[in-house]
Amino acid sequence: MNTLFSVLRADGSVRRLADVLASAPQQTLAHGVAGSLKHAAVAAAYDDAPRPLAIVTSGREALRAWQEDLTSILPEADVYELPELDHIDFAAPGAAKSLERSAQRMNILARLLRHEPIIVLADIGAAAQKGLSTAEFSRAALSLRLGESLPRETLLERLSVLGYEHVSEVEHAGQFSVRGGIVDIFPINALSPIRVEFFDAEIDSMREYDPLTKRSIKNIGTASVMPLRAADDEGEACFLTYLGAEGVTVFDEPSRLIKALHDAVQEDEVRVARSFSWEDMVAAGAAGHELFAALMSRAFPACVPAALIGFHMVPMTAFQRQFTLLESELRRYLAGGTQVLVLAGGGERANVVRDMLMGWKIPAVTLRREGETAKDTVAVTSGTLRSGFELGEAQIAVLTEQDIFGRHKAKLRRTASAGERIRHFREIAPGDYVVHAAHGIGKYLGVETLEIAGVHRDYLRILYGGDDKLFVPTDQVGLLQKYIGSEGAVPRLHRMGTADWARARAKAQKSVEDIADKLLEIYAQRQLAKGHAFTPDDAMQHEFEEAFPYEETEDQLRAIAEIKRDMESGKPMDRLLCGDVGFGKTEVAVRAAFKAAMDGFQVAVLVPTTVLAQQHYQTFVARFADFAPKVDVVCRFRSAREQAATLHEVERGRVDILIGTHAILNRRRVRFRNLGLLIVDEEQRFGVTQKERIKEFAAGVDVLTLSATPIPRTLHMSLAGARDMSIIETPPADRLPVQSYVVESSDGMMRGAIERELARGGQIYFIYNRVESIDRMREHLLQLIPHARIASAHGQMNEDILEQVMMDFYEGHYDILLATSIIENGIDVANANTIIIYDADRFGLSQLYQMRGRVGRSAKMAFAYFTYRRDKVLSETAEKRLQAMKEFAQLGSGFKIAMRDLEIRGAGSLLGAQQHGHIAGVGFEMYVKLLEEAVARKRGEAPAPPPVETVIDLPVEAYLDGGYIDDAMHKIEIYQKIAAVRTNGELDALLDELIDRFGEPTKPVLALLDIARVKNYARSFGARSIAAKGEALDIVLPEGAKLPLSALMRLDRAFGRRIGPLPEGDGYRILLQSKERKDILDTALEVVQMASGE
Repeated sequence: MNTLFSVLRADGSVRRLADVLASAPQQTLAHGVAGSLKHAAVAAAYDDAPRPLAIVTSGREALRAWQEDLTSILPEADVYELPELDHIDFAAPGAAKSLERSAQRMNILARLLRHEPIIVLADIGAAAQKGLSTAEFSRAALSLRLGESLPRETLLERLSVLGYEHVSEVEHAGQFSVRGGIVDIFPINALSPIRVEFFDAEIDSMREYDPLTKRSIKNIGTASVMPLRAADDEGEACFLTYLGAEGVTVFDEPSRLIKALHDAVQEDEVRVARSFSWEDMVAAGAAGHELFAALMSRAFPACVPAALIGFHMVPMTAFQRQFTLLESELRRYLAGGTQVLVLAGGGERANVVRDMLMGWKIPAVTLRREGETAKDTVAVTSGTLRSGFELGEAQIAVLTEQDIFGRHKAKLRRTASAGERIRHFREIAPGDYVVHAAHGIGKYLGVETLEIAGVHRDYLRILYGGDDKLFVPTDQVGLLQKYIGSEGAVPRLHRMGTADWARARAKAQKSVEDIADKLLEIYAQRQLAKGHAFTPDDAMQHEFEEAFPYEETEDQLRAIAEIKRDMESGKPMDRLLCGDVGFGKTEVAVRAAFKAAMDGFQVAVLVPTTVLAQQHYQTFVARFADFAPKVDVVCRFRSAREQAATLHEVERGRVDILIGTHAILNRRRVRFRNLGLLIVDEEQRFGVTQKERIKEFAAGVDVLTLSATPIPRTLHMSLAGARDMSIIETPPADRLPVQSYVVESSDGMMRGAIERELARGGQIYFIYNRVESIDRMREHLLQLIPHARIASAHGQMNEDILEQVMMDFYEGHYDILLATSIIENGIDVANANTIIIYDADRFGLSQLYQMRGRVGRSAKMAFAYFTYRRDKVLSETAEKRLQAMKEFAQLGSGFKIAMRDLEIRGAGSLLGAQQHGHIAGVGFEMYVKLLEEAVARKRGEAPAPPPVETVIDLPVEAYLDGGYIDDAMHKIEIYQKIAAVRTNGELDALLDELIDRFGEPTKPVLALLDIARVKNYARSFGARSIAAKGEALDIVLPEGAKLPLSALMRLDRAFGRRIGPLPEGDGYRILLQSKERKDILDTALEVVQMASGE
């Protein structure tokens, strides 16, 4: 990022700021500065002369902005956030969570006291808090020395006074434990805990130890234990006094800081008694430099600046992919002599941006080294900032990736087969773990060219345990699978030639036997059950599908075709349709229902909630409006009389499609006349007992299950092939991902989010999952946004009122729906594009995901705020869940969420905890293969003979030479493609691709493709191998096999008496003349063409 600094230093204000901060301590007011320019200008001054730096902000949002920019432009600097401490009784039970915050704060103070050049970010609450003075802090620290006389009881008392917590076993900083004459302490200023051993009242030994293994690391002679709190629990000094004369304090937007302190007085007088006033804080930092950074130039209390620095900046336009506008702006900048710098993110992205600009005929260059400059050209470099800016006087414009492309980075997808979509296991990169069918788990190191018997060939180099190495010929790349165990765990490499791999396989083999039994039961029931084979599509079906007002995505069409194929077969369908919320699963189900109904069968649509039943009913009724099938619903929103009438009609066969909750599974109450299809929506919401009832209910009936986040068990059943699976991965056109924010809850955040949505005429979901205090929250929201129309909805309301509220919101009579998680499976409101989830850490991952899916169902950009309470220490699980929501903000992440949920829950595998070790032992793909074999064995099927892989052994230089392709990733990709080729047409297409990507192939590459051609022909007549042996060419066939007479006659015409049977085994030997031996590849190609009849 030093490129950014060298560009900025061309601006007089940035230079002046650095000069002022390098001179004697004084107060400075910088005005006209905001956003990322403010962060970058301060960072440039710090970069010139690193020293202790404290930045005081008015709130978390500003603090986050500083943090994001500083960590990106000063990657080497230590940036810390000063925690605000709760005023609590440290001796009280349950106070441990605050110890960590206290430890962080004390550690920062200790580093400032040592004048380390760290950067401390503090929001006003933390900065204004009273604490220990520097003298008290140094005095309070406890020093321990080997051989020192210190009674054990005295040490324990001192530790308690310093605020350390007495526990049975030390796990975290700020704790101590006692066992006889041994005291374990984890000082907040140390990376490891220390073990102090007493002999009588003397310290006999001290050593650091590992908190996990409890084993000693090293002996030490002295130790310092910093305090967690003051002796009297009340200090009277501000943390800014720790910066000293060398330090710099930045007061970010003083007017906001003063207002925040003023608001705090209004909020809580007790807290204010423990905080400093604005004047006190300014006085505390007076020993060093004080910089007041403000947008407007005005007088501030206690601020008498010795220097005034005015910046002249304009924030950069957010182009948001409006490239015509961007192009004209860049041309304007260059024409006016402005120096343009684009921070494009990573190095690859910088090249993309440069190429894009070059395509527009705008001169652009990528800066790689520090100090490089570019004149009359757009300079593109790697690096990130939150937003760009323009410095008019210095004629500098800085654009960021976010300004150009917007916050969202869309990923291009390629289509893949269902198997590949489920197991993205094929991309093997150097450093990945792989499983070789014969040798077990190894580490792939890359492609190596070896010379064997005078011929160069490429081999995949695999490292095994004990430094064993295996070189796999590239045409056997199919023997390798990528190792997938439990996420993040490193497998143990097997040693070649030992029983390690055999043992691991045997263990896994044993464990799959039980699962195979269960799967077999399910298979057997499915195979024996006779289902109805629905008739193929007729004109009416086509007309119905044409009436769908949107264009189907490729995935939707594929899923529809797979489902119809299942329905038209004689076996009952059992298919899982996995697709994200709003990706069009319902339309697929509607088409299947129509097909069944038009064949004279009834359809049951099972949903988890009443509200969803009502919505599906409306969707189905709307879709079937101009067609024959009759749709009805049984749910709480209908009176008992209406429900009875509906069920009577169902029994008489007059209702074709019945929608309802699990009540429709009640055989005594609901009698279908001719049920043919069961559609289960939101499968993850049903319990085990309901699932068992569904199983009974569905015997012999076609079942289609819809789910956005399939539960682990279901996922495994599909992966193991017990059920079929269709995946819809592509979003409808014009869908944008939901912008997801995981934030601390605050009035400002809520007000801002709601007002932004209302300003564009939208509606808001506000999820608050506490019925008893939901009305108080409604009052609070009304105080924040008095003009908003707010409705409440929760499960304890009368059903009629609940339905009315939902419908009113749907029709736009309310702006905000304040509801419990009842909306998780609720109705779609196209105009609701902001969702705020209060206490998001209390929800499960699948729930959060479903709730986020309520918004963003139109072409508008949607926002989801997952909030947690300020100062709340989240459990590790909650934090991981929220992190997953942030990570998987892309469209189509339901499947990944389900996989991550497994991990977080601790199963670590797709088959439950008891299988975890076995999967880790052999890798997931091998495990599934063993499972499939076990199932086949138990069915009494003879194991399928392994496919004959023809071996071509000719003394020819055939490989991807380094001069043609040198990248290991590309090499293995092309070798995999060559290994997958089965026809000459595919081979020609591959040759075209190679020319297109890498240029004209070299001789060894052309030979490699010719060998693949020989292999194709040899495969067609079942040859085991085609090999050059001395002066002969051997064609080896499987036992008992012979070439057809016509092929033998062709060979006889060409080679006459030189062809005869192989001396050993089945096949033929052709004696070659010297010219034929010289052109062995052409000869072999001619021979296999004749043998295959071409």
